[in-house]
Amino acid sequence: MTKSKLWVVDDEESIREICRSALEDNFIIETFPNGSEALLALNSDQPDLIITDIKMPGLSGLELLQKVSDKCPGLPTIVITAHSDIDNALSAYKGGAFEYLPKPFDVDTIRSLALKALNQSDRNVIPKKSSSVTQPSRIIGQAQSLQNVFRAIGKISNSDITVLIRGESGTGKELIAQAVHDNSNRSEEPFVAINVAAIPHDLLESELFGHEKGAFTGAQAQRIGRFEQAQGGTLFLDEVGDMHPELQTRLLRVLSSQEFYRVGGHRPIKSNVRIIAATNQSIEKLITTNKFREDLYHRLNVFKLVLPPLRERKEDLPLLITYFLKTSAAELNTEEKRIDDKTMKYLIGFNWPGNIRQLENICRYLTVMSASSVITIDDLPDDIFNNKQESNMPTNTDDWKSGLQHYIRKEIHSDRDLLKKIGVEVEKILIEESLVATDGVKLEAAKLLGWGRNTLARKVKDH
Repeated sequence: MTKSKLWVVDDEESIREICRSALEDNFIIETFPNGSEALLALNSDQPDLIITDIKMPGLSGLELLQKVSDKCPGLPTIVITAHSDIDNALSAYKGGAFEYLPKPFDVDTIRSLALKALNQSDRNVIPKKSSSVTQPSRIIGQAQSLQNVFRAIGKISNSDITVLIRGESGTGKELIAQAVHDNSNRSEEPFVAINVAAIPHDLLESELFGHEKGAFTGAQAQRIGRFEQAQGGTLFLDEVGDMHPELQTRLLRVLSSQEFYRVGGHRPIKSNVRIIAATNQSIEKLITTNKFREDLYHRLNVFKLVLPPLRERKEDLPLLITYFLKTSAAELNTEEKRIDDKTMKYLIGFNWPGNIRQLENICRYLTVMSASSVITIDDLPDDIFNNKQESNMPTNTDDWKSGLQHYIRKEIHSDRDLLKKIGVEVEKILIEESLVATDGVKLEAAKLLGWGRNTLARKVKDH
């Protein structure tokens, strides 16, 4: 059987050799140190698959991607990069990439993706708008758990699929919803957000669907609701788990029929709106207590995005703190502060119950209140020292066994996967703390756990 032809384009020789070693049993491999040489070779030859880095001297991987897409539509491309952020991920998918893979990657992963891309290449001829992102995102981070979110957003950027975003309060659900909208086919149309929990039930129906003049006492004029305001664009329903059951029924009807009535209205109005919903609650538990309709949940949960809490992506904290201190200084028109090593280490060890929102607020506070240009631990607000109380662990750290025993006693009758879940959580904590202890150096963290680096990378991805 004739092997397929694979080109690897990367300015790092070590990456080219890793790909060659991992894939030479399945492919005939040719490597290029830059995008220009690969593009020149494309004039006289064509591979079956290209793997390319993004950041390279001269022609970037994204520029190469666009030129390859123009010359050879449907030629599958896998993009790899050490500079992984949401803008690069979205640009890669918009440029026609089959997959986007942050470094360091597991050799089994790159082999599996390469074979999958080759098998699906015939179905990969999809017209792409552009390799550029509509507008830069404010979503910062390179943790593996966030990379999964970036890739998911890239994959749905050209569809109208309904999205349910799940995550704790303060994790940035509206920012993610905005990013999905900004990089969709509806980006030129309105993005309308409404927090369901912030509006009383008796007012929410009118807020969503509008009302006719005289529909109820005080309705002195016709009102256009959020569904009509978002016509052609995206409607973001934040904290949808708090929606009253009656309104859930009405929302389900709109999603099913694609039309609605204003309160007091008799004429149906066609709805051309993409729905993105978000919740910080367990919808499954709400369903079991009859507080949320299961059929509505399935309508909303067509594509699920799960945002990790900040405590599960602590390797991003130095980057986030630097970013928020910079933006706070610009916003407040004051000197940009920096943080000393001891304080940074303390903040990395903090539990961050309020997630990104809490971190941003503290950085704004420090920008105003720190007398020096260097922030020390004495500058931190008092509530940041209540780490033990804000965590879900016992206040006596030596009594963790009692806390675990209490949790097991409470859940053992209702959760048949309890053993598996506890094992996963313990492993996640070990990974997290090993990364904190080694300042995010994955090779050293793997050594602390007695694993190889690829094992750690795989488990980070799994979790």
